Amino acid sequence: MSEGLQTVSYIGATILFILSLGGLSNPETSRRGNWYGIIGMTIAVLATVFGPRVTPQGYAWIVGAMVVGGSIGLYAARAVKMTQMPELVAIMHSLVGLAACTIGFASFIDTSTVFATAAEQTIHEMEIYIGVLIGAVTFSGSVIAFGKLSGKISGKPMLLPARHFLNLAGLLAVIWFAYQFLTAGSIQAGMLPFIVMTVIALLFGIHMVMAIGGADMPVVVSMLNSYSGWAAAATGFMLSNDLLIVVGALVGSSGAILSYIMCRAMNRHFLSVIAGGFGTGGGTVAKSDGVAPVGEVTPISAVETAELLREAKNVIIVPGYGMAVAQAQHTVYEITKLLREKGVNVRFGIHPVAGRMPGHMNVLLAEAKVPYDIVLEMDELNEDFPDTDVAMVIGANDIVNPAAQDDPTSPIAGMPVLEVWKAKTSIVMKRSMASGYAGVDNPLFYKENNRMLFGDAKKMLDEVYTALKA
Repeated sequence: MSEGLQTVSYIGATILFILSLGGLSNPETSRRGNWYGIIGMTIAVLATVFGPRVTPQGYAWIVGAMVVGGSIGLYAARAVKMTQMPELVAIMHSLVGLAACTIGFASFIDTSTVFATAAEQTIHEMEIYIGVLIGAVTFSGSVIAFGKLSGKISGKPMLLPARHFLNLAGLLAVIWFAYQFLTAGSIQAGMLPFIVMTVIALLFGIHMVMAIGGADMPVVVSMLNSYSGWAAAATGFMLSNDLLIVVGALVGSSGAILSYIMCRAMNRHFLSVIAGGFGTGGGTVAKSDGVAPVGEVTPISAVETAELLREAKNVIIVPGYGMAVAQAQHTVYEITKLLREKGVNVRFGIHPVAGRMPGHMNVLLAEAKVPYDIVLEMDELNEDFPDTDVAMVIGANDIVNPAAQDDPTSPIAGMPVLEVWKAKTSIVMKRSMASGYAGVDNPLFYKENNRMLFGDAKKMLDEVYTALKA
């Protein structure tokens, strides 16, 4: 393939990637957006493999690598459960960072490239240094995020003394070693500051994510997605690959915008999320200067829940991570279908940070074939709760916590929430009275119009469905 044809192929792939991002912005066009991305990536890979920079002797290695990688990807797609998608996304981000690091080191020790001027060589070395820096932070941060999301590492933030000064010291060290690296004059002399910088970047990635509490993990996943995009763009600069630069910039910028949107949805500053220190481990009560909720909860049975739903005219369902863990989305669809056949207006309220990654609940409901037009964002139906007969919360906690509005001392104060307590009756489905991922107690449980349906969400919903059919 000639260089001109490769360039045309890259342009076509770039257009398809842009169309893919546009399609993924809406559930109704997401399937088409995925196909745009698949076709674009196929064109990009073929144009690269058969391009002028790859010799026929390298085809065997490339095919072998694609078979291994493709097999792992196919296995992961089939074996990983929907509840494990956040961990899968995090570990995939780590691979992008690792690739940037390995390519950076390979580019640095490669002596085959001849530079016309010293300035050109310095620019190339800067690209390598920055690329490995971003890649190392992405790699280690994503591994820790995987550990937190999978429960292998506690969701409680690890707050070291003078952590901000440690971060500042690390930044100054990275800048100093950058000077040593760029003025080394040889590969042997530049390797030591290069390795030291990589170690500092790896430690910073670990420290950054360890200091972030459970409530901010959806933002972390989005943020690491942005980092992986910038790491890919840096790899493109190292390899002089225009497509990698453009695609990396698309992923990096879209991830940054999504992170900003999610921070606004949580009433959080993006820099404060990176600095860490919000939320505690799931199932514990966070310290607060406010008064702990008092009162008695009112339990309800599955049969009583079915009666309330049968008599209701307007129902809003708020799904959360508990629904994902219980794999209850299909039963939720069956209940929704049955209620709609009886003339009940059923809608779903989705909080921007529900679940463990952006769009987690949307994906689960789409998998269960819940109609897109009844799945609404928080801002679209928050004003409708006063006119709602039953607000049913399935496994959500922090995103329906009235303390965000009523208690200025709460760790989640100011965070926009779904105002389910304004409905005529709210029903919260939980296994126990334990707090949510942010570790904050929930006054909703004690309100007079609230009912608690305790038990496994799948089991309880099956009982509700059976009672509704009867």
